[in-house]
Amino acid sequence: MPQPLISLKNVDLHLGAGSARVHVLKNISLDIGEKQAVGLIGPSGSGKSTLLMVLAGLERPESGSVEIAGNVITAMSEDALARFRGGHIGIVFQSFHLMPAMTALENTALPLELAGKPGAFARAREELAAVGLQDRVNHYPAQLSGGEQQRVAIARAMISNPPILVADEPTGNLDRPTGEAIVDLMFRLKEQRGATLLLVTHDPALAGRCDRMVRLGSGAVLSDSAAGSA
Repeated sequence: MPQPLISLKNVDLHLGAGSARVHVLKNISLDIGEKQAVGLIGPSGSGKSTLLMVLAGLERPESGSVEIAGNVITAMSEDALARFRGGHIGIVFQSFHLMPAMTALENTALPLELAGKPGAFARAREELAAVGLQDRVNHYPAQLSGGEQQRVAIARAMISNPPILVADEPTGNLDRPTGEAIVDLMFRLKEQRGATLLLVTHDPALAGRCDRMVRLGSGAVLSDSAAGSA
């Protein structure tokens, strides 16, 4: 058996305090292989978005471990984790999370700029062209449609050529035709770059395009199966 690219072992997490304290993730263990597409599904409050944030190193579990490409990210300092995430994980959110005072080009270049990497703007132009926005590089988010903003967010996520792309309800703020185009784009980029894709979605048809579906309920994994058999 090849070593999994991502391995969670006994991950447990509560959020909130006092009477509002909620057991969000309950002793989750999960292995994800290189180049797989995995759909995380389940009702609202099931823990799927929190699980994605733990996988991406944006939320630390109270106990258990997360290992990515042989690196135990739960043992890293915040600075080391930020550097690791910048080179290994691209993140796409439902609400785009673009900087409103920056152009599409500047938003896309931002991860490389923050990392002090050379050629950030040349790479950003390449990534915007890859998502079909070569003619919109100097537009600000307010001048772009929702679908175009999500394309900028995908370009930004992919600019470091990360081996892992995570997406949290990436079509949630888009109409169906635009959302389908965004999904097609993500799967195409995943195949072209040989990336692993982790996708949180409420849409069974979207999850069905993945290799695996992991179904969560009340913070626990209820099933983990090939997409066609879920």
